[in-house]
Amino acid sequence: MLRSLLVCAMGVVLAFGLRAQSTAFDGARSLVDRVQSDLKQASHTDRSGKNMERYENAQKHLSEFDRELAKGKFDKDKLDDAINDVKNVVEHNTLTPGDRDALTRDLEDLRAMRARRGV
Repeated sequence: MLRSLLVCAMGVVLAFGLRAQSTAFDGARSLVDRVQSDLKQASHTDRSGKNMERYENAQKHLSEFDRELAKGKFDKDKLDDAINDVKNVVEHNTLTPGDRDALTRDLEDLRAMRARRGV
């Protein structure tokens, strides 16, 4: 009986811990979603070879970072890759002023998130 209660209690604690961890990354996942949306919007302006490659790299690394967040892991290296990719888009792609402003704001928010979570 005591053993069953302990196993049940451990299950509740584990479930609560996983839920708390998931909730802790909800803001990060929302930011990743916003950045991916802004990249998709901006990519409609110029779809030439090297520009599209920069968009695809940024999307790929953001997706990889988000996949780790979904598992409860904040992967600083994957986030750094994504930040560098978004920076390359802002610095080298042809963007409308609105898209450039949105991606610059996204880049600042990604860096701030990195500073809060990173060591």
